[in-house]
Amino acid sequence: MLKEILIVALLSMTPVLELRAALPAGIAMGMDPWVCYGLCVAFNMVPVPFIILLLRYVLQWLHGFGGKADKLATWVEEHAQKKTQVYKKYQILGLFLLVAIPIPGTGAWTGALVASFMGMRLKDSVPPILFGVAAAGLVMLLVSMGVIHIMN
Repeated sequence: MLKEILIVALLSMTPVLELRAALPAGIAMGMDPWVCYGLCVAFNMVPVPFIILLLRYVLQWLHGFGGKADKLATWVEEHAQKKTQVYKKYQILGLFLLVAIPIPGTGAWTGALVASFMGMRLKDSVPPILFGVAAAGLVMLLVSMGVIHIMN
């Protein structure tokens, strides 16, 4: 069981994959769906405060290296800037919706990037990201359970 929890934790904290991959993987490995859901939501939130608080410093540091590091930092800034323009108007609701829709390019990492670029404080940005992760997790739980039910 520890191995499954570790896999779910690592997948949940990985950008792009997040709980969209962790939840079906955990259920496929035989974990209880609701336990897996809770673990996925919790572990998906682990990197969020660090991203919000430290992102700008890390990007400045990467720019200092030049070359590929600079290109990576520029790509992250451009990606977040595209998302930020749309969500600036709606802030908290927009941040929730951005995270809650479980499709590629959305999720806790993107929500934290946008919150950081919008200059949102942790107390204002973490709750909508958490509720968005919980909503996306419910969607993925229902989809995963439906797919598993159909396959059986």
